[in-house]
Amino acid sequence: MNYYLLFKSLHLIAVISWMAGLLYLPRIFVYHSENIENINSSNTFKIMERKLFYYIMTPAMILSWIFGLLLILNLDFSVLNQLWIQIKGILVILLTVYHFYLGKCVIRFSNDQNNNSSKFYRIINEIPTVLLILIIFIVIFKPI
Repeated sequence: MNYYLLFKSLHLIAVISWMAGLLYLPRIFVYHSENIENINSSNTFKIMERKLFYYIMTPAMILSWIFGLLLILNLDFSVLNQLWIQIKGILVILLTVYHFYLGKCVIRFSNDQNNNSSKFYRIINEIPTVLLILIIFIVIFKPI
């Protein structure tokens, strides 16, 4: 069995799931912050945010890391000396920091302590898109 292709496939599936959540959760925050006065809507958004973050995004992030590290292990650790993997690693760490920042936002919304506007969430919603584009180009072109 070709473990490299297996790990690569599982890594891509996990990354796609994680990215879907990273792109969708801030959009929910936009709608939540615009409907904060409506208790029924606010409670619905709280449930959506919690389930998306804890049941989909976080497991997908963990699996992305696991299968990514298994790919490195399968390739040999010497790949870590290459510039493209180092840059990718930094960008993935930034995505992970962003993920945990969104988790703090979920907690703030659940405690009715959100202080950010819908415009703020519209702006930060672009962060994972930019990072994803950079990661894809770095992985495909592998600059030396």
